[in-house]
Amino acid sequence: MGEFFSNVSRYPKYLITIILGVFASFLQPLIRRGKNPVTAIALIGALISGLLTLIFIVKAMVYPASMV
Repeated sequence: MGEFFSNVSRYPKYLITIILGVFASFLQPLIRRGKNPVTAIALIGALISGLLTLIFIVKAMVYPASMV
């Protein structure tokens, strides 16, 4: 039974490692492309636009139109 809990306790480590690997593989090409000023401005604009979209969607989900 102790071996079972030892295996289960490793899963959070695997999850964190996978998430960090995905972020690293996603950000690495963006950082390389960000050296060009025009591309950097476009990437920053896309990031801001994505964050605003996410904020508006979550707000609409949490506060329905009847409550606003």
